[in-house]
Amino acid sequence: MAKKIKVMVLMGGKSPEHEISIISGREVVRNLDQKKYEVLPVVIAKNGRKWRLTSKGAILALPDPLEFKGTGKEIALPESKELEGVSGVANKGVDVVFIAMHGPYGEDGTIQGMLELAGMKYTGSGVLASAIGMDKIMFRKVMRAEGIPVPKSTTKFPCFVKPHNQGSSVGASIVRNEKELAKAIKMARKYSDKVLVEEYLVGKEVTCAVLGNEDPKVLPVIEIVPLKGEFFDYESKYTESGAEEIVPARISKTLTKKVQDMAVKVYKAIGCRGFGRVDFILKDNKHPVVLEINTIPGLTPMSLLPKAAKEAGYSYPALLDKIIKYAV
Repeated sequence: MAKKIKVMVLMGGKSPEHEISIISGREVVRNLDQKKYEVLPVVIAKNGRKWRLTSKGAILALPDPLEFKGTGKEIALPESKELEGVSGVANKGVDVVFIAMHGPYGEDGTIQGMLELAGMKYTGSGVLASAIGMDKIMFRKVMRAEGIPVPKSTTKFPCFVKPHNQGSSVGASIVRNEKELAKAIKMARKYSDKVLVEEYLVGKEVTCAVLGNEDPKVLPVIEIVPLKGEFFDYESKYTESGAEEIVPARISKTLTKKVQDMAVKVYKAIGCRGFGRVDFILKDNKHPVVLEINTIPGLTPMSLLPKAAKEAGYSYPALLDKIIKYAV
């Protein structure tokens, strides 16, 4: 019988998306094929210091992590053993680390650099692609250099205000006047010292996932119709019935091809590997404008990547197999 691949799943961490990361990590743990993998779930504390190794059973039995959002409290694990950070990971004879972390420290090259130092294989993009993908200012500079359309900075209303280095629309808002602007900048500054003020584009919101290393392949384009807020904000993303996600998107074959080609161009431009998801606004429902790339897209039951993979004929476990294969 073939030896099982030892996979450590990292989740949590020092990020406003701590709880979402645990939901992603839990879903990865639930869906990794037990015949192929030995799974070691690790929850990283909110301050980034404690790394707690636990069991599949303990992770699946957790209460809803979103109940802990904003409380500052850690999710209690019924059984866990503290690891000495990355050296503790390295000492476990792990074949590959599955990074199910979102936002700062997990998606921005920090944890990737740490694992590189330890000489460990891990899922998703490397240090540079992760860092560029997370920093919206740097990302836009690279996109402009590559001739890829991105939103323009503006001093006119309405506009869109967001922190430069967060995911899941954390700290983002639509602004219609001077009074709202001050409030929106103050909120964005809670998460970042730099803030983007950009044109508010009107049109369909779509997203396209990409899988692979040197020769990446696209998945079907998904159309997003927010039902809770005016745009695909945090609440729309992570509450049931927060948004309607239509796959494949209700756009022409020509426009679909244009979005998919642009998604691959973005993915290659910053040097991604493994998997990623590129978000777009179709300006006037015709012209794709790139909003951002997610180098570790959400893997929760509500997330877009698993939905696109399902439409392409991949079950969730098969999607995880592919992501791990690209890493090893």
